[in-house]
Amino acid sequence: MSILAGLMLAILPCRTWAQGYVPAPENLEAREEFAGDKFGIFLHWGIYSMFAQGEWYLNRDGLKHEEYSKAASGFYPAGFNAAEWVSAIKASGARYICFTTRHHDGFSMFHTKQSPYNIVDATPFGRDVLKELADECHKQGIRLHLYYSHLDWGREDYPQGRTGNGTGRDPSKADWNSYYNFMNAQLTELLTNYGKIGSIWFDGFWDHDSDPVPFDWQLEEQYRLIHSLQPACLVANNHHTTPFEGEDFQIFERDLPGENKAGLSGQDISALPLETCETMNGMWGYKVADQDYKSVPELVRLLVGAAGKGANLLMNIGPQPDGRLPAAALERLKGIGQWLDKYGDTIYGTTAGDIPEQPWGVTTRKGDRLFVHVLDGKTREVFLPVGTKVKSAVDFSTGAKVQFDNCRHGVHVTLPPYDGVSPDRVVELAL
Repeated sequence: MSILAGLMLAILPCRTWAQGYVPAPENLEAREEFAGDKFGIFLHWGIYSMFAQGEWYLNRDGLKHEEYSKAASGFYPAGFNAAEWVSAIKASGARYICFTTRHHDGFSMFHTKQSPYNIVDATPFGRDVLKELADECHKQGIRLHLYYSHLDWGREDYPQGRTGNGTGRDPSKADWNSYYNFMNAQLTELLTNYGKIGSIWFDGFWDHDSDPVPFDWQLEEQYRLIHSLQPACLVANNHHTTPFEGEDFQIFERDLPGENKAGLSGQDISALPLETCETMNGMWGYKVADQDYKSVPELVRLLVGAAGKGANLLMNIGPQPDGRLPAAALERLKGIGQWLDKYGDTIYGTTAGDIPEQPWGVTTRKGDRLFVHVLDGKTREVFLPVGTKVKSAVDFSTGAKVQFDNCRHGVHVTLPPYDGVSPDRVVELAL
C-alpha cells in the first residue's frame, strides 16, 4: 500500500461526518424527555443466560460458536412474562427499558428474517419476546430502547476485531458489505415492526480500536437510516469516546460522567443528554455465582449521583434462563421505587444543580428549586456558593423549616438530623 493510500484510509472515518447532522424537531423533543426520565433498566438476556456465566462466556472461555449455538435448541424460558417484567420495572420508578436485541454472540432475541439464528426460529419456545415486551411497554407507558451489537462472534462475514477470535470463524470469509447490509436490514425490522422506539443503543465499536488502519463502520449512513425510519429515535454508541456526529446522547460505562474508575469513561463530557450504565451486581448477563447485589441505599446513591451530574442511570439486570427476573433484583427494584415515590420530584425532570459534586453529595435543580442531596450521614452543615439569595429552606421529607443563613458568597445550611438509615437527606431551597 502506498503512503498516500494509507493516509486516505486513515482519514476516511473522519471525512464521513463532513455534511453535518441536524436533528429533527421531534428528536430534540425526545432528547428533552430522555434527559428528564433520569432512570432506566437495562436487560441483558440471551442464550448465554443458559450457561449462567455472563454474556461474554463464548469469548471468555474460548468456546466454538458451532457448539455454543446448539444451546438455542434447548432455550425455553417458560417463566417469561412481559407484563410482570414491565410492571415490576414501572413500580421501581424507571421510565424506560433498554433490551438487548442482539449481543456479541450473534443470537437475535426477536423474530428476524435476516437469519434463522433467532428466538422464534431456532428455539422450541418459538415466541417473539421482543414483540411481547414492546406491546407491554406501549400498554403501560414505559419507553422501550433497544441495544444492538455492532460486532458478532459467530457470523463469518463480520471482519474480526480484537475479540471473539477463538470461536472457529474463518477470517478469509469476512465480507463487510454483507455484514453491514445484514445489520441495516435488522435495524429496519426493529424500527418497523415494534412500534415507537426510544433509542438504538449500539455497542462493539471498540472491537476495532486497535486496527493499524482505522476501521470505517459507516456510521453516518446507519445513523441516517435510523433517523429516517423514526426521526424521534435517539442514537447512542458505547464507543468510550466523545460522541460522533449523528448521536443524540452520550454513554458512560460503569462510571458517572467525569469519573473513570473502571477505565472505560475517560472521554470529555458533551452538551448532549448523558447516561451512565451500571450493573446491579457484578455482571451484565446472568451469572449464577454472582449474588453480590448492590444494596438499595447504594443504588439510590448511585441514582442521585448521576442526577447530580445531569445524567440518567441505566441500571442493569440479567434475567434468569427461565425468563424470570432474579428475586434479588426484584427486591432492589421495589426498594428504589419506594424511595422515588417519596423523592422523585428531586430527580425527575431536574438538571445538574448549581453546585458541582462535593464530598458530602450533590445538588439537582428544577426551576427556582435547588435540591441539596446529602449522601454523607456525618455532615451537619454545608456551605453553598450560590449566586443568588435563598428565600426558604425545608426538609424535603417532612416539610419542616431548615435553618439557613445568607452571606456574601452564598448560603450556610444547617442540616436536619440524620436518622442513621436514609441513604439521602434532601433539603429544598427556594432561590
